[in-house]
Amino acid sequence: MQPNIIISRTDLAAVEHLLERTKLSDDCALAIENELDRAIIVSLNELPKNVVALGCKVSFEILDTQKRFIKTLCLPTETHLFEDPISVLTPIGTALLGLTKGQCIKWQTQKGMRTVQVNKIKHILPDIYGQQRHINGFQTVRADFQ
Repeated sequence: MQPNIIISRTDLAAVEHLLERTKLSDDCALAIENELDRAIIVSLNELPKNVVALGCKVSFEILDTQKRFIKTLCLPTETHLFEDPISVLTPIGTALLGLTKGQCIKWQTQKGMRTVQVNKIKHILPDIYGQQRHINGFQTVRADFQ
């Protein structure tokens, strides 16, 4: 059973907007849509600080390989803004969206089923991320940090 996930309405709108305009394999699109369908949707102001959202720097581990990563979850059009981007449309990026610190999720990747665990979450500076998101039509400025 997959863990509960929480997604802001703003992130939901951004990902749905991408799905409408991006050519993905049927399996990939279905996996993303299924995640969005099962998510608890809240306003951006109600999103808990310990939830992975677009614009978060996330420390996570692939438990099956014991590899650890620190990446910033973002839209594919925004990867140039970060030194360590991971697009929400990648299998691991989709898996991370909406998880809380300490949660694990089993997710299908190109290398097979993997278990991903979130270790740490940090909301990045809003003046860097918020400006670009506003240009793309989605205002997601957050002034709080974890």
